[in-house]
This record gives sequence, structure tokens and C-alpha cells, in this order.
Amino acid sequence: MNQVKHTQLLILASVCLLAGCAMRSGSPYATPREVNRNSLRAQELTREAAELLDHDPQKAEHLLREALTADLYYGPGHNNLGVMYLKQGQLYEAANEFEWARKLMPGHPDPRMNLALTLERAGRIEEALATYDTALEVYPNHLPTMQALCRCQLRHNRSDDRTGEMLKEIALRGETQQWRSWARQQLTLLPP
Repeated sequence: MNQVKHTQLLILASVCLLAGCAMRSGSPYATPREVNRNSLRAQELTREAAELLDHDPQKAEHLLREALTADLYYGPGHNNLGVMYLKQGQLYEAANEFEWARKLMPGHPDPRMNLALTLERAGRIEEALATYDTALEVYPNHLPTMQALCRCQLRHNRSDDRTGEMLKEIALRGETQQWRSWARQQLTLLPP
């Protein structure tokens, strides 16, 4: 084999080796390849963490981080991690996780509703109201969102022409008796 071909083969082999190393990079910013994602494992860990959110948040956080390591693009894992942060009052971290979940779960209202709750707690009422609206756009008549939106509207004197209709719906099919009673009471306080 002549020297030129031997050098070309050596260069080609080096390039392939370097490209392979770059693809196996352990960088947290490296985009995971489809073969490296384990959505089933992420789902199992997220389900397990959901059962622990209220009584063992540290273990739940560990499991959720493990789930997102298994599949960074598993939306429910981001949503549940956001719920945990929201319960702990870590609003910035919660909002970040809900943004991830919102992008990964475009047709699901929960990440949007949770983001709106976070914005409301942060005192960003106009943004919260707009975000509640986006949750209702992707899932019209989503009862938890209607309840949260009405509560926010009434708490901050921002009721509009939809408020009465949503209150009527909550009074009929609210998630709990407490919500149904609250809605009936609020209906009596609304101007005709």
C-alpha cells in the first residue's frame, strides 16, 4: 500500500474515532440520542415519585431527577418536579420545570395551569390570567383550570363576562363539595 493511501486511511480512522467519542459525550448539554432515552423507566420513576411528593419530598426529588436522567424529554417528570418545587415555595425552579413540561406536553393543560399558579403566587397576576387562558385553549372546560382561573379573577377583581358561566359550571361539577359551595356563594355576589 502506498504511503498516501495509508495516511488517508489513518486520518479517516482518527476522524471516525473522534466523532464516536463526541457522540458518547457525558456533557449534560449533549442532546440525548433516541437510543439513550428510556421513557418507560422515566414513567415508572415518575409514578413512584408522585406517591412520595407529600410525605417524602427529598426521595421524590431524587426519583424525579433519576427519571429525567433516564429521559430528559419526559414531560410528566418535569411537571411533577415543578409541583414539588411549587409546594416548597421555589417559584423560579417551579416555573422552569413547568415551561419544560408545557413544551413537551403541548396538548395537556396541567403544565400551563401549574405555571399560572406559580405566576399568581409570584404576584404576576396578568401573566397568570393569560396562562390560565392558554390552559383552557388546549383543553376547554378543564375543571381544575376553571376553578383556579375564577378564584384568581375574583381574588384580584378581574372578573369578566366568562366568570359567571365558569362559576355555574363549577357549582354543578366542581371537584369537591367545597368548590361547588364556593361557586354557588360567589354567584350570589356577582352583579347581575
